[in-house]
Amino acid sequence: RDLVFGGITYEAAGGFTASAIESTSGLTPGNLDVGGALTSEHLDEGDLAAGLYDDAEFEIWRVNWQDVGERLLMRTGNLGEVSRSGAAFTAELRGLAHRLNQPVGRLYQYGCDAAFCDARCGLVAADWTAEAMVGSVSADREIIAAELAAFPAGHFTRGKLRFTSGANDGAAMEVKAHAAGGRIELWRAAARPVLAGDTFEVTAGCDKQFATCRDRFANAANFRGFPHMPGNDFVLASAGE
Repeated sequence: RDLVFGGITYEAAGGFTASAIESTSGLTPGNLDVGGALTSEHLDEGDLAAGLYDDAEFEIWRVNWQDVGERLLMRTGNLGEVSRSGAAFTAELRGLAHRLNQPVGRLYQYGCDAAFCDARCGLVAADWTAEAMVGSVSADREIIAAELAAFPAGHFTRGKLRFTSGANDGAAMEVKAHAAGGRIELWRAAARPVLAGDTFEVTAGCDKQFATCRDRFANAANFRGFPHMPGNDFVLASAGE
């Protein structure tokens, strides 16, 4: 039967299999994999594919099912990689220590480390975003939209596309390539079928290079990389005669 405590109902649905839980006294993050079938009406395959559960928080409890007041929180953390195969899924559960493996602070590199149109970039996303409607689609990842035909090829490459209607409403994904004629190719297929007439908005892409920031976006003052740092050629160069 379902168990209820802490304002949450724990559903007695199809079970799952899990790998062994390993704990260490050091800072090595403990990982656990769980696999199961998409049998619960609250767990939708499209939501998994759309990334709605990416980095979601999880809790693992040991509970006396006859008296839920007798329980112990065994582990907490975040979801890592989620993979699907047919009606089954496998999710990686990462312990809190995995946060210590995340880069903190700025990176000393040629390219810009700011997200396009964030506060550090300084550009306004609305100025570089176009709205369009799907005219035709192939394999749910190649889209042709007449409204984008006026933009030069490559304008939206590396940009972000977000659906504003249809079965994928609200889902966002990265643009792999933008070709002439308003053809957009996504890095992966949409979680749900894309149909002609679905609407979306797409933001211009940035390759994080200083020349692009300066010439295309006129935003060199806000470039967050180090384009003049000496490279390997400088280190290996010898004095001239």
